[in-house]
Amino acid sequence: MSLLALLDEGPRYGLQLKQQFDARTGDIWPLNVGQVYTTLARLERDGMVAASGDGTQRTYRITDQGRAQLTAWFERPERDATPARDELVLKLILAAARGPDRLQTVIRSERRAAVETLQEYTRLKRDPADAGDLGWLLLLDSLIFKTESRIRWLDAARTRMSQHQPAPTTGRDRAGTATDAGTTTAPAEAQQPARQDAS
Repeated sequence: MSLLALLDEGPRYGLQLKQQFDARTGDIWPLNVGQVYTTLARLERDGMVAASGDGTQRTYRITDQGRAQLTAWFERPERDATPARDELVLKLILAAARGPDRLQTVIRSERRAAVETLQEYTRLKRDPADAGDLGWLLLLDSLIFKTESRIRWLDAARTRMSQHQPAPTTGRDRAGTATDAGTTTAPAEAQQPARQDAS
């Protein structure tokens, strides 16, 4: 939909679309030019855009059908039915199974990296050269809030780790009977009274 939004401002070449997308997002999410042309081909096939010219000099413009889809996209709230997999969350889950020392190391490293990232975003926001680009400032605000949230979550994870009481584990005694950790169950034959000698 991002390409449709750019085409709604006026016809453009594929390379122009890549350059303008990268400029609007500050190269945070750079597009591969091949990805641009693949998406344009799909949009053209679906009747969302029309093209004229040949090769790399093809000019693309949005169609009425594409404009209707773009309008619907702007008006439709974004809802994540299934949360995207977060590599950092997954890393902490797996580190937790390897003991508190490994988990503490991961939390400390990730928090340091997040603070450095937050400092860089804040520096970019103070750059007067981009102060007039509202879209860029909105993107930076989003990145700053997400990074701040991540730092708070890492702090909460460290607190939870320090307060966590491991659940009792279960084991098996030598006779194969499952028991709670720290307790043993005598084998069945040992629990029977000794048999008296018949003599």
